[in-house]
Amino acid sequence: MTTPDTSSDNPLLPPWASLAPVEYAYPFEETHDLRSGPDLHPHLLGLLPYVGVWRGRGQGGYPTLEGEDFHFAQELRISHDGRPFLFYESRAWIIDEEAKPIRPAGREIGWWRPVVVNDRVTDDVEALMTSPTGIMEMYLGKTKGTTQMELVTDLVVRTSTSKEVTAGHRLFGIVEGALLYAYDMAAEGLPLTPHLSARLLRVAG
Repeated sequence: MTTPDTSSDNPLLPPWASLAPVEYAYPFEETHDLRSGPDLHPHLLGLLPYVGVWRGRGQGGYPTLEGEDFHFAQELRISHDGRPFLFYESRAWIIDEEAKPIRPAGREIGWWRPVVVNDRVTDDVEALMTSPTGIMEMYLGKTKGTTQMELVTDLVVRTSTSKEVTAGHRLFGIVEGALLYAYDMAAEGLPLTPHLSARLLRVAG
């Protein structure tokens, strides 16, 4: 085995390369369950009902997509680590009318953060949503009580190979214990047009 060259004349090694290695996993807990893990940051109390793992089904479609509208299942995890933001992770898969899986579908990760002014939480929210298809959306929005949130894109960033998505509008709500949402998208030269909607039930948290 070759011993790594830690001499100062090796430009590939930073000066701290000889310090003790980190031999443990990430030590701070993140949780979707308000009964365990770190305390929810006080700034997140208005978003508390969304924390958890949600699973359900929905329907999607778009004028530029080939074929008819499609059915999908989705699992959404909204968690926190004690700091004043929520982590959002979504996985979806195409299903038939009997809910049998056909193939993987959209994935997203993101963060929701309430806007704080002079150490007081407002009803404004900032959100980032990123997909593996090369699209990142920055949303600005408002909450209405603790059961409704509306987000509108302030900026959409795309890679050169992504679809031409130019705007988005998302509405989330807690209705009779379920998480409902609708997503309108402007893409491929079309204005904001209904794209996805789903009803998700809490399965953990």
